[in-house]
Formats: sequence, structure tokens, C-alpha cells
Amino acid sequence: MTSENSSKMDGDSELRTILGDQVNRLLADQVSKDVLESAEEGASQAELWQAIEENGLPRVLVPEDQGGVGGGWDEAEVVIRAAGKYLAPLPLTESILAGWLLSNAGLDMPAGSLSVAPVRANEALTITKDGGGYHVAGEATRVPWARNVEHIAVAGGCEGVAHIALVPAAAWSVTLEDANIAAEPRDSLRFDGEAIAAAPLPDSINPDRLFAFAAMARACQIAGALERALELTVQYANERSQFGTLIGKFQAVQQELARMAGEVAAAGAAVENASRAADRKGSKAGFEMATAKIRASEAATIVASIAHQTHGAMGHTYEHPLHFVTRRLWSWRSEFGSENYWAEELGRSLARKGGQALWSYLVDRT
Repeated sequence: MTSENSSKMDGDSELRTILGDQVNRLLADQVSKDVLESAEEGASQAELWQAIEENGLPRVLVPEDQGGVGGGWDEAEVVIRAAGKYLAPLPLTESILAGWLLSNAGLDMPAGSLSVAPVRANEALTITKDGGGYHVAGEATRVPWARNVEHIAVAGGCEGVAHIALVPAAAWSVTLEDANIAAEPRDSLRFDGEAIAAAPLPDSINPDRLFAFAAMARACQIAGALERALELTVQYANERSQFGTLIGKFQAVQQELARMAGEVAAAGAAVENASRAADRKGSKAGFEMATAKIRASEAATIVASIAHQTHGAMGHTYEHPLHFVTRRLWSWRSEFGSENYWAEELGRSLARKGGQALWSYLVDRT
């Protein structure tokens, strides 16, 4: 390793540490149970968003010369995981994705929260040149936080080339207000209006992989929420007594907590590996990104189940904070592709390489 590369790695590690400390302190202090309850009732989170924006967190993947933090996916992972751990009730992850898409297309990221569209692999939007500008048309379903944002970064084809467009709220209409079971907005939209700006994606980013990057980001959120579920469950097991003994002392409970911790660790390792692979390989890290979403979504099911089994009836009450975590786990595990979707995609991809090439391909992933 050259001294230049070593210095770069040290710098990246320092930035990741700084961002991690910053975002964890901020969200731990500001996202309370009251905030989560008010968000579910539709209350504005403008004050929380202002604090997040002042710290530059939505711009973690935007280069410094474009007004961003200048981090990579390894740095974004620690921010997105914290958003998942503290259940931040606003589109921080989606804004990070939007900033990454816009900056890669050479477009400026506006102030305020953003979302991305489309968010389903089988949906497509059309971007056409309209005089000196661009027109965006089509329909997209389950767009995260659409009713709460002023801009959406739209991916679509324009004359056979993948483009990214920055679309203002005036260019879309909500055809269905919906939400996931965590009460996070997931609206259906019809686009039919002018974009503020649009530009082609660089050749280094495969448009077919955009969905995988989004899946990796959601997996990072899941990894954070898994950590929170484990913390709540261990705390409860060490406080709740049954037959005069803390339930955490029972071997059966300890065994399930150990299994839970293993799932949390495995999901965390998968998302860290994927984010670092995304920095090294870009769009060619599809294997790692798919693996991260598969592993995190599988862990979400197992961890949520153990958490509720350990908490018993208490964990099903609205007063206890566990449901804020598990409802997000159950929602996020299927967004941007479920574990079944990505397992099938990964299987087809490996099968196309043939048996002779499989081993060398897997070895090259390290």
C-alpha cells in the first residue's frame, strides 16, 4: 500500500468517525418517543430537519466542490444506520440518495428534504427534451415521503440514455396518499411537468444498478434498527422478573438473545462490506449490495420475532417503544426489494456466469 493510499484511508476513517459521533449525538438527543408519536400524527419535523441539514448530513455523498461533505458510501453508511437506529421520522436516507444521484449527474442539490423515484424495479419514468428544458412523465407508486418534500430526484430514460432530473412539487400530483405500517408516507404519484434541470448519468454508473444502491441504503437503515431492537430487548430482559428471577437469567432467554445478537452482527457486517465495495467498485458491487439487503431483511424478521417474544404482551402496547422499531423493520425489509427478490436476482446473475466461472467470481469479491 502506498503512503498516499494509506493517508486517504486514514482520512476516510476520520471522516466516518466524526460523522458517526455527530449523527448519533444529534439523533439520540432530538428523536424522542414524543417526536415519533407526533410524526405519526402528521406533525411537521421542520426543526429536526433544520438541525440535520445544518450538520450537512443529507449531503454526505455530495462532493465538496458542489457544496457537500465529500464522503463515500462508507461514510454514508454510518449516517444512514444512525437514522435507522434512532428511527428518524423524515427522509434523511432518501435525501442522501437524491443528493448522490444529482451530484453524479452534475446537478446541484437544493436545500430542504428530497425523495427519489421510481422506487420499484418494474416502474419507469420518461424524461423528454422540451425546448430548452426537460419534461418528466409517468407514474410511480410507494414513493417515500412524497407529500412532505419539495423536490424529487427522478431517474428515467431520455432518448435512450439514463438521465437524472430534479423535479419540483408542481410537476407531480398525488394520486394516492398511503403509508407503510410504520406510518411513513408512501404515496403514489403522477408526473407530468417540467424539471428544474436534468442531465445524463456518467458511464461509470450503470442505471440498472440504481435500484441496488437504494436497496443497500435501506439495508443500512435496517441494520441500525436491529441494533435498537437488541438494546431494548436486552434492557427489558435485565429488568423484568419472573418467579423472582430476572428473565435474562433463564437459559432459554439467553439463547434467544445470543441468536438475536448474531443476526444483528451479521446484518451489520453485510452492510459495511457492501458500502465499502460500493466505494471501490461502484455499480460493479451489485453482488455485495444484494447480499446486504438479503441478510438485513432476513435478520429483520428474526430479530423482530425474538424481541416480541421476549417482551411478551408489554411489547405489543403502544406505550412501549418497541413497536416503533419493529414496525419499521417489517416495512423496510420489503422496500427496494425483499430478500426473496434479491435472492432471485443474485441467483440468476450467478447462474449466467456458469459453473466454471463461479469460484473465480466469488474469490474476486474480496
